Amino acid sequence: MRVDPFLQAHRGWVTAISAAAPVLACAALGLFTDSVANTTAALILVLFVVAAAATGIRPAGVLAALTAAAGFDYFLTAPYHAFTITDPDDIETAVLLLLVGAAVGEIALWGRRQAARASRELGYLDGVMGTASTIAAGRSSTAELIDQVGRQIRAVLQIDDARFDPATHYGGPSLTGDGTVTRGGHSVDVSRRGLPTDATIALPVRSGGAVYGHYLLTCSTRVARPSRGQLRVAVMLADQVGAALAGTRGRQGSPTISD
Repeated sequence: MRVDPFLQAHRGWVTAISAAAPVLACAALGLFTDSVANTTAALILVLFVVAAAATGIRPAGVLAALTAAAGFDYFLTAPYHAFTITDPDDIETAVLLLLVGAAVGEIALWGRRQAARASRELGYLDGVMGTASTIAAGRSSTAELIDQVGRQIRAVLQIDDARFDPATHYGGPSLTGDGTVTRGGHSVDVSRRGLPTDATIALPVRSGGAVYGHYLLTCSTRVARPSRGQLRVAVMLADQVGAALAGTRGRQGSPTISD
């Protein structure tokens, strides 16, 4: 999950402030125990937990939930200024504060992850559209386009390399048009096992049913687990190259790479 650069650069301070803020809030609320109900105080503390979780730093959210529960016990329940609770209702409130705070924190983190994923998917699609525009405008040679798409595929899938090979036949693992990786006739569970690290994966470059080569995908130094959407974006990028090579073949009579 992406964390804002400023927050990431000050991760330690953000975590410390997230842990301290609920305690300070409890100390302030403790001055008004006669006028502020404990349930109201608990709801206020949940806001601090959500704010901590919204930073995208999990330790900040977890510590905020823990210190909120501890501060509630110490400052807002009798006997005051002691980690002891005698009222069963206050015990229930403290437990619920911890559980709800932790749950709300995880929901906030999940929301940030979903937003980051949506942003990445939009960026991938922008890359496809940009490549299509480049082809339509004829602003680069086919060889330059092949290199550009190779870099895009490498970034989308977070793999080591994506090298184009004009060979039209290739054995071994392959990435199909629907975003499925197959090996030996069987689908690979990429989300669980990751992309194969012991073999090169072939991504066919197609247009109009014809194969004009393959991008050979390598991820040998680490396990990559791209989503189905990312795999399909890689296929769409390869198809853009296929369209360009099909045009080259139409002009020259063979699917060779032109400068």
